[in-house]
Amino acid sequence: MNWETVIGIETHAQLSTKSKMFSGAATAFGASPNAQACAVDIALPGVLPVANREAVVKAVRFGLAVGAKVNRRSIFARKNYFYPDLPKGYQISQYETPIVQGGSIGIFADGREKEIRLTRAHLEEDAGKSLHEAFHDFTGIDLNRAGTPLLEIVSEPDLRSAQEAVAYAKTLHALVRWIAICDGNMQEGSFRCDANVSVRPEGSRTLGTRCEIKNLNSFRFLERAIEFEARRQIEILEEGGTVEQETRLYDPDRDETRSMRTKEQAHDYRYFPDPDLLPLEVPESLIHEIRRSMPELPQAKRERYVRDLALPPYDAALLTASRNIAEYFEKSLAPVDVVALPSIPKHSANLINVDLAARLNRENLEIEACPIRAEHVGKLARSLAAGAISSKLKKDVLDAMWAGEGDPDAIIEKRGLIQISDRGELERICDEVITANPRQVEDYRAGKDKAFHSLVGQVMKATRGKANPRQVNEILKRKLSG
Repeated sequence: MNWETVIGIETHAQLSTKSKMFSGAATAFGASPNAQACAVDIALPGVLPVANREAVVKAVRFGLAVGAKVNRRSIFARKNYFYPDLPKGYQISQYETPIVQGGSIGIFADGREKEIRLTRAHLEEDAGKSLHEAFHDFTGIDLNRAGTPLLEIVSEPDLRSAQEAVAYAKTLHALVRWIAICDGNMQEGSFRCDANVSVRPEGSRTLGTRCEIKNLNSFRFLERAIEFEARRQIEILEEGGTVEQETRLYDPDRDETRSMRTKEQAHDYRYFPDPDLLPLEVPESLIHEIRRSMPELPQAKRERYVRDLALPPYDAALLTASRNIAEYFEKSLAPVDVVALPSIPKHSANLINVDLAARLNRENLEIEACPIRAEHVGKLARSLAAGAISSKLKKDVLDAMWAGEGDPDAIIEKRGLIQISDRGELERICDEVITANPRQVEDYRAGKDKAFHSLVGQVMKATRGKANPRQVNEILKRKLSG
């Protein structure tokens, strides 16, 4: 039997506010345990929560970014459960009426675009943290994180593979950073995913029993956990067993998921409206103000790059993988005349997506830390588009720019790397190569294409890589056909 994997993702994005969701305590990462837990966070008797306005603003920004309905009136609810790092015995969240409903996110996976629907996004507070490693016989509790504002983003079960799930998570990760609502730091827990995984026979419309894999804090772990869990469920079903609905954890050392607890249903949490918090009212004027402050979004920017700059969709997708990369690309085009040389954007995209990406990856750097200025990338792209330098010598120029030598025009002139495009000069060199290599000429005329490439190589060697390769190919073919 052929099986289909069905995946939905629940993402907890920590909102980048200076204070917590319902108190004035700080949210800075790395403080001493319990140094940032105030009376509200630890649930001392008589304290009252007050909603953080900036967290609400960031939730609205997200709703507008994904084309969702922003509810002007939403309700905070108590989600009741007992765990050592939950001081109140309940978590303040949203249930029946969240601040954001619907919307969608476009992903690029397996060479095609796909729209992933969102169910909702709601505001809630984070729990504290249990510390096991530092203690031998007991568990420590750090409540610094208790009360930190989260936006829980829930997708519909529209994902059909681990690769699509990773593409969705990466796109969402880029978006929350793009609109400046979350720093996206997965190592610090600012962006965490839970994957709901089930399998069903191909062609079936009925959803299988799902298992939730909790707290996946890397894209690699997300992919591996989903792949393992899908295999596990298929094996159970093919052996005649039944998949139990449960919450599971992924063990990266053993590359497997293991049971954590029976999966709770909504009624297990006994949700009810929090009596200490009024309904959240968001004025229409505030929504309009937030909409006016929104940046151009990744999808709109991708479409503009394809439409106005004639970039392939794949190149446009890479350039909009983060706001910093997109800004770097646009800065690279600022000092050059794109109208006069329409191929400049494509050359600049190649330099960023291929050449710089490889170097940054090798040095474990982000684009913000790139030692080459965006404007200089644009100038090098202009030289490539104008034929002033060959693609072969591009690496030499990039090496010099990476080492801090600055302007590519000055590097090209100083090192004598200007491409030879003088037709008379190239004709002379081609004649000399043809005369000196009669065997390759004979082989080419006998139909051996490798011989032609050998002749081109001889011309490039004679010019130390400076000859315009397009002109060399044209001249040699014309002379050899005579």
